[in-house]
Amino acid sequence: MDITAILEELNEIFTNDLELDERIALTEETTAQDVEEWDSLSHIVLIVSIEKHFKIRFTSKEIQSWKNVGEMASTIKERLKA
Repeated sequence: MDITAILEELNEIFTNDLELDERIALTEETTAQDVEEWDSLSHIVLIVSIEKHFKIRFTSKEIQSWKNVGEMASTIKERLKA
């Protein structure tokens, strides 16, 4: 699965979990500061949903290292290869 496909799926998860009226346009550079509804509590909800969706588990070190959605997507891509 490539990064574009992962971003598409992440976009759906973010839209649903953040209960957004409109679909957001996630990019690799998107951060929590770019999405008003993305706070610390919703971050946890997003992580759990992403893990369930892709059937993977992140380490706390991975989660803390991400600076943007692109880094999250890269981790997902690597995990899906394994």
